[in-house]
Amino acid sequence: MTDSPEVPHLSAAQTTSLATEILDRVDLAVVGKRRPLEVVLATILAGGNVLLEDNPGLGKTLAARSLAQTLGLSFARAQFTPDLLPSDLTGSFIYHQGTGEFTFREGPLFTGLLLADEINRTPPKTQAALLEAMQEHQVTIEGTTFALPHPFHVIATANPVEYEGTYPLPEAQLDRFLTRVSFGYPTQEEELDVLQRRVARQREEIMLDPVTDTTGLLGMQAAVERIEVEPTVAAYCVRLAGATRAHPQLQIGASPRGSLALLLVGRAVAVIRGRDYVVPEDIKSVAVSVLAHRVSLRPELWMSELTGSSIIQTLLDSVPAPASHAAPVR
Repeated sequence: MTDSPEVPHLSAAQTTSLATEILDRVDLAVVGKRRPLEVVLATILAGGNVLLEDNPGLGKTLAARSLAQTLGLSFARAQFTPDLLPSDLTGSFIYHQGTGEFTFREGPLFTGLLLADEINRTPPKTQAALLEAMQEHQVTIEGTTFALPHPFHVIATANPVEYEGTYPLPEAQLDRFLTRVSFGYPTQEEELDVLQRRVARQREEIMLDPVTDTTGLLGMQAAVERIEVEPTVAAYCVRLAGATRAHPQLQIGASPRGSLALLLVGRAVAVIRGRDYVVPEDIKSVAVSVLAHRVSLRPELWMSELTGSSIIQTLLDSVPAPASHAAPVR
């Protein structure tokens, strides 16, 4: 195991400046997705993992690679297929005839940012290996435990429209992702911008210079951890999560992990937006991404137009929010 890197002490203002520069640089590659990218970056700053659920061709892989480059993280992409084995992710012991010894060959999990592409196309056993690594930040192979790099984050993708030959993640496993984010289709102006940028650079690949490195990211995460949250804002997170459990159209509501996730991601969004305190608008802006994948519709409503996202949106309109303050009350 390697020694943990020394974490620099960054202020909230320094973290805001770095986050703004990261998003500005990613904007050079991923056009018109500033708001969802803000949630993705906030998830990473909160120490979590992201599920990008969207149609093919909308920039999910490009966004993950661009974030890895700007954050200065090592990057690996694992294409999840029906024949992918857990050892294809974790690595395995290889026997060398010359020495008569086994040596461990690391899998793609041993990276700073892993893109788990089309996670719903691989069997549950392989999905479980990834989710265990996400939770424990280590893997165990043949009785030997190997720590994953620190920081270690996963951006997983899933196609929400094709279900044939897929293995949908159960609700209990979806809950392991701090947020679920969708990019959506670009506007005509944004799509034209994509075409013009491609023609101008005269090559397919896009390389972005790093804004920080692994120790810098750890410093940003530590700065987010020092942000205090007003009791009224924390109580608002609890009320929102609690409202999902009492909603008549939901079979399963968000667990306490959901209210905690609201607080953690909302805190990171506040710093990205230039504040060292959280306001209710921060919580509202991430509520759908944080809560929608943690709730389940009643079976009789599966064929309706209702979705978890639409129900969370209605709760934002009905659950009273505390008054915003210009600064936290000390």
